[in-house]
Amino acid sequence: MGDAALVLFGIFLLTLIVLDILMIVSLLRTGDERRQLIVWKASTSTLLVVVGGLVIDIVESVVRMEAMLINPFIKLSVTAMVYLLTLLYYKKRYGD
Repeated sequence: MGDAALVLFGIFLLTLIVLDILMIVSLLRTGDERRQLIVWKASTSTLLVVVGGLVIDIVESVVRMEAMLINPFIKLSVTAMVYLLTLLYYKKRYGD
């Protein structure tokens, strides 16, 4: 059971790394106005979620009076997942 869980976790980590790379590639690609609108809206929604998460982390650390412990890989992975989901939503909404 332990080996299967380790393999699944490895696949999950590889998926997150691929999502991070695809997010950066998607942001750098150019396209027509509709594609730019979709990427812009997905980026805006992602930024809102990330900033909201950081504000919650700051408030939590102030209330607990502890130092902030933010793992950059986790934040980057959450950002990539949110970006992927919002990009898929806006692609479906505006067509691509």
